[in-house]
Amino acid sequence: MQNVVDKTNLNLTAASQDARHFSAQVDAGRAIVSHLLAGYTGKVAVQLWDGNLAAGNEDAACRLVFHHPGALRDLILRRNLVRLTEFYLAGQIDVIGDMEGLFSLAPHLSGLKLSWRDKWQLLSLALRLPVSRMHLARKDLDHDNSHATIAHHYDVGNAFYQLWLDPEMVYSCAYFRRRDESLAEAQQNKLDYICRKLRLSQGQTLLDIGCGWGALAIWAARHYGVRVHGITLSEAQYHFARQRVEEEGLSDQVTIELRDYRDLPQDVQYDRVVSVGMFEHIGIKNFPTYFSLVKRVLKPSGLFLNHGISNEAGWRRTQLTRFINRYIFPDGELTSISRVSQAMEGAGFEVVDVEGLRRHYALTLRHWVKALVEKKEQAAKLSSEESYRLWKLYMAGCAYFFDAGEINVYQMLAGHAGPSLDIPLTRDDLYCTTASE
Repeated sequence: MQNVVDKTNLNLTAASQDARHFSAQVDAGRAIVSHLLAGYTGKVAVQLWDGNLAAGNEDAACRLVFHHPGALRDLILRRNLVRLTEFYLAGQIDVIGDMEGLFSLAPHLSGLKLSWRDKWQLLSLALRLPVSRMHLARKDLDHDNSHATIAHHYDVGNAFYQLWLDPEMVYSCAYFRRRDESLAEAQQNKLDYICRKLRLSQGQTLLDIGCGWGALAIWAARHYGVRVHGITLSEAQYHFARQRVEEEGLSDQVTIELRDYRDLPQDVQYDRVVSVGMFEHIGIKNFPTYFSLVKRVLKPSGLFLNHGISNEAGWRRTQLTRFINRYIFPDGELTSISRVSQAMEGAGFEVVDVEGLRRHYALTLRHWVKALVEKKEQAAKLSSEESYRLWKLYMAGCAYFFDAGEINVYQMLAGHAGPSLDIPLTRDDLYCTTASE
């Protein structure tokens, strides 16, 4: 009987010690959050692993939830965005509500002015928290714009993208005539707008570099009577696009190939060349090769439209760019629109039209995030819970940065420099009734 009593007392003592340790960790966590968010008036609330708020209100639009104290410890000791992202992907951190709002914490945290005393106190508090045993390993890929790096992003599965893209399967920013337009309408607007910018007409030839799932190629062939050669490095996109072309009865007008743009035949030429959403993969060092090749395959009187994301600050090695290169685009690299324009002119192009679509991309991304969240269970089954979390985080973050003006997206129309360029004197023809109407 005495043994039973002793054992019970030991269990009670251990439980009491665990409770004290837990309480001490929560207190340390609250103190850390109070230090970090002193003076913060944004819309993000912070909830700790005890289920209670450490900052913000219950009705906050965005709630950051730490399920494990190790994530908060890492935030202080490492100050590493990529590592913190891994905690989220592993489910040790959650974001409830408007994930885009989470990124509004960045200006506050980056603007913190901490004294050495504050820093020492934060370090002491963080060391009271247990270390997480979470492990996530991802293979780093070479940044060479190869089949492997393209597959890393696009070959997650066509069915996964179908859950949240529009029916045309357009994976680039839409063109909204009104803010309340549906994504499907806005993507059709974009497809037709590009065709009008290129001044497509019956019988012309069009090269679509990075043709994706074939939406633009099919639209141009169906509505403008052109013959299209689409190329992609994604096998998943290639098979999907070819099947769709056959189903649309356009096999005599549209050819889809699994081909690198650098492997185009030397003697081929096209009336028009277009590249939408592929430019981000090229890499700044490859600009001369890319633009020189486009100029070579474009007929003297032809037009070239390049649609790509830019970053006026350039692609510095920051935590954000490391996150994108590791998890989203292994070969992604952005630069300023002025540098892109300079590279085009250096290759012998005359830039005749430039349009920024930053606000359109923020709207597009919000449509994508909303659709992905609505299809959460299906998305996780088709890929994984980690992939679902990754795409939600990535697209919400991009929406925030586009809206804030930190990144932009431009359509640049160009032709061979010289007198052979034959386009209208005004842009009036771009705003005519769409071919789809």
